Amino acid sequence: MTKDLDRSSQSTLNMDELLTRIENDRDLLRELIDLFKQELPRILQHLRSSIAGGDIKNVEVASHTLKGMLSGLSAMRAAATVSQLEAMARAGKTTDMPAGLKLLEKEITELLPELDACTAEAKA
Repeated sequence: MTKDLDRSSQSTLNMDELLTRIENDRDLLRELIDLFKQELPRILQHLRSSIAGGDIKNVEVASHTLKGMLSGLSAMRAAATVSQLEAMARAGKTTDMPAGLKLLEKEITELLPELDACTAEAKA
């Protein structure tokens, strides 16, 4: 990717911000996380196939959708990564997209266990 994120300065998930945003509603937290996890595979697959096919318009749309979902969960590091993919699509910079996708997938891999822990806490 053209610009690396300072990963050390951003946490994977800002739980305090998320709980404030949803007014500490643990049921809503569980619902948001469940919805995200249901939609994530479809959106990631769409993003992968759009990048592979050079369909920059769909890369932009899928990136924007995922950015909104991640921002809504206060997963700012992953949101910033997918925002870079969205910007690449807008600029027509397809050569960096596979590396951007790989970084996004790594961010999501790190995020999912944290979301699972939040869901477990919300059920307790």
